[in-house]
Amino acid sequence: MKKKLTLLAACGLMAAGLAAAPANAADPGSAFTIISPAQEVLPPHPGTGAARKTSVGFRLKESASNGFVHEVTFSIDLSGLKGVADVALAKQQAGHCTLSATAVTCKENKAWYDTEIVALELTAAKDAKLGATADLTMTGTSATASYQSATTRLKIGGADLVMEDAGLKKEMVPGRTQALPLVFSNKGTEAVPGVSLRLRSTRGIGFVERYDNCTYSSVPGDYVTCAIEGEIKPGATYETVEPTTVKAGSNGLFEWLDYAVVERDTGAKPAGASGASATGKKLTIRERAAKASARSVVELNPADNSRELAIRVQNTADLAATPISLKGKKGEKVKADVKVRNNGPAGVNLRPEADEVTVDIRVPAGAKVTRVPMECNASNPDGSYRSELLGAPRYECPLRGTYENFEASFVFDMTIEEVVQDATGWVGYGLPGAKGVSAPAWDPKKDNNTAAFVINAKDGGSTPTPTPTPTTTATPAPTGSATPSATPSPSATASGGLAVTGSSAGPLMIGGAALVAVGGALVLAFRRRAAGRA
Repeated sequence: MKKKLTLLAACGLMAAGLAAAPANAADPGSAFTIISPAQEVLPPHPGTGAARKTSVGFRLKESASNGFVHEVTFSIDLSGLKGVADVALAKQQAGHCTLSATAVTCKENKAWYDTEIVALELTAAKDAKLGATADLTMTGTSATASYQSATTRLKIGGADLVMEDAGLKKEMVPGRTQALPLVFSNKGTEAVPGVSLRLRSTRGIGFVERYDNCTYSSVPGDYVTCAIEGEIKPGATYETVEPTTVKAGSNGLFEWLDYAVVERDTGAKPAGASGASATGKKLTIRERAAKASARSVVELNPADNSRELAIRVQNTADLAATPISLKGKKGEKVKADVKVRNNGPAGVNLRPEADEVTVDIRVPAGAKVTRVPMECNASNPDGSYRSELLGAPRYECPLRGTYENFEASFVFDMTIEEVVQDATGWVGYGLPGAKGVSAPAWDPKKDNNTAAFVINAKDGGSTPTPTPTPTTTATPAPTGSATPSATPSPSATASGGLAVTGSSAGPLMIGGAALVAVGGALVLAFRRRAAGRA
């Protein structure tokens, strides 16, 4: 439930003198809108065994209304589903909904906006004919509010575009190419008038060819959308006639590639697309000879429209920490600008399963941290969690990835509580560990992953070598997760030597949040805590 509604409702009651309206009541005339998918297709019943389920949810749309109702009854008439679809309540329903042969009824004591009312599991009836339709309409009834109904049209059968696995190699060498054969099928029951082929990659992988019926962009990876005309028949398999090739760039390391087929979008070009190229060549398809299939059940499943692949480019990236030297008198406030840099040649677009890299800061003696960057967490000297954010002896700032030749900066506010001559801490950039960071196997320079952090150096400003020294680790094991991004401070950019191509006309998932790391230039894992954040 939305906490802001509680506060707003409370304020409304106070303004009215806590008088007439009962607690938890909506303002008279409050209007709510029920929403649901406009259409859902159901796979035909296989004839024997269980039909595949399709979930349909009804919810309240977020509204400008500040109130909520005390009691409301939601109803769905199921009489029109006879002979078309069978319905069941989803298992997660909390018991406020009941199902009969003719209706679904849900009673709510408090109906908040932007919450799900009910989820239904639907299957095609055993004797339902292909193309048969039925409507699911939900209405709401309340003494204190009105509800706009919602209708979802159900249809038996439809197209089911399936992209086949291209069998690509998972490892590449910078500058090398490999063919990307695009083969897809329509395993549904209806034809499609045309399709779009969508190719998408992270920065270290590019697409070589350019075709007039494709649009391209690079923001910052390669995005290609190719419009293919002509009927895609049910049960048929198609392949591209012209070559499609991927190339590993000099900036490649941990990369992602996504290729998909979707029903053709005749609308606007993808955002940022450079438009069709003028090569005189078009990407076309041809139908493959039919093959015997052991599948007896037609699937209508959008999850198999795309394929994705993690590609490891045999390359290196030099992660480097920058030394820090500060001066200050007792009671003086200072700022520590912690900087780390990826010197390349590869960008570090870490995939979700790749090891996380982090910035590890050890605070010199005599200084107390009074303000902490939002991306950073406090810890004890042994690396264990510390609940108190300010004044910690150690901070860790997870830094999932950076472009090649990019620098990231974390500014800490500190107070000199005691003047300690040559007070020395350090900054590290690499794989995290209790004793400090270590250099990844793909980092060729092991001596610059750590740098000294000195306050009031004896010799007037030089920074001695820090006590910890980086150690080489084995090839990173699959762990970690991608998280929200922060803005780096760029000092240079590198093109990677690839043909700049491609754009997707719509959202495509590439390794979940892995593309967030690519699009944001660097990705940070962090835990938000309000006090003392920069």
